[in-house]
Amino acid sequence: MPLSSEARALAARCEPGVNELARRMTRGSFEELPGYAELPDDVKDVEMAATARHGVRLFLRRVTGQSASHRLFRERAAQRAEEGMPLHLLLRTHAVGVYVLWQALRDVARPGEEAALLELVDVLLQSHSAIVGTVAETYLDERSALEAEQRAERSSLVRGLLDGMVPPGHTLLDQLRMTGPALVLAIGLDGAPAEGPVAVRRRLRRVQTALDRAFGVEVLALLEAGGGRVVVPKECRPPEDLPRRLSKACDLPVRVAAVDAARPEAVTDAARTATEILRITRACGMPPGLHRMDDVLLEYHLSRRNESSHLISALLDPVADRPELLETLRVHLAHQQERRATAAALGLHPNTVDNRLAKIGERTGIDLSAPRGTALAIAALLLRESEAASSGEGPCSGDGPPVRP
Repeated sequence: MPLSSEARALAARCEPGVNELARRMTRGSFEELPGYAELPDDVKDVEMAATARHGVRLFLRRVTGQSASHRLFRERAAQRAEEGMPLHLLLRTHAVGVYVLWQALRDVARPGEEAALLELVDVLLQSHSAIVGTVAETYLDERSALEAEQRAERSSLVRGLLDGMVPPGHTLLDQLRMTGPALVLAIGLDGAPAEGPVAVRRRLRRVQTALDRAFGVEVLALLEAGGGRVVVPKECRPPEDLPRRLSKACDLPVRVAAVDAARPEAVTDAARTATEILRITRACGMPPGLHRMDDVLLEYHLSRRNESSHLISALLDPVADRPELLETLRVHLAHQQERRATAAALGLHPNTVDNRLAKIGERTGIDLSAPRGTALAIAALLLRESEAASSGEGPCSGDGPPVRP
């Protein structure tokens, strides 16, 4: 709706004082805002003053029915985001600017121009809403883009450290605060559902936040849908309830393997060992929790490949074509060789379990009633599972419960 001639005439009286009005905002009213005084003088006297002048002139053009562009507001909002100015301070400058402009209109209004003043206030408030929306949207978009770049750069640095691509003494180690002994964690999210990328990012953000809070520092982590790897300075010891905290954050069972690295160049081997410990805890049926090498020392040794590994793994070749037998063996070992517990887990009659175990013994020659036979069966299963994992085929014996000696 067009403004009255009285309203346009009232607004026109402010036009000669635009420069003075902008100075009053940037070197007077804005100074009262928390954090504004710390801004560089050139930002206040040049950029923000120019933005204030633009805002006043934009309002005056609206009054006369001319089109108005928010391009400068977008550019300035992006600059302030890049410089790290808090969004609340930026939006407060716009709000205070509107108030100062209202004061200027009120001061030049004459008796009998109350109706014209109300018309201008309507335009002022309507335009302010649009400008604030534009500024906030641009600022948040820019911050999001900057943070994405920072996360990508940080992830690249962490990946280089974990994968051994950052040589000893490299300046990047100072940037990552990794110049001495470190602690490396492998994290596994058990039963992570198949989710879209947005849901996965949200879950991993919660895990990252829980890690930061647990260690009291910004934790260097490479996280993905099923877990990830973490490296922190050695003095940042993991709380014993770390898996519980992470589980609460992501709503999934969480297992954590922890390995010390004596120096930054040992981080790669520590990460590899932690990942292997994590795999073994799953393969051995250990419940989710915080695990160290001492917890899987025997199983780790049994799963190492050497000149005899292929011979041990081959012990189960005679039943490789019978996945139900391999599954029964895994479940039986996971349940401490309790036949009734095995039968309940598999939904079978105990006699069926006995028959299957007997067939395994007949085909492989492994005596599961003897300690040596049990150790051979565990080692064979661990080695076959390791081989399947290395080839990307997954566990060689289906989805049955894992082995627990």
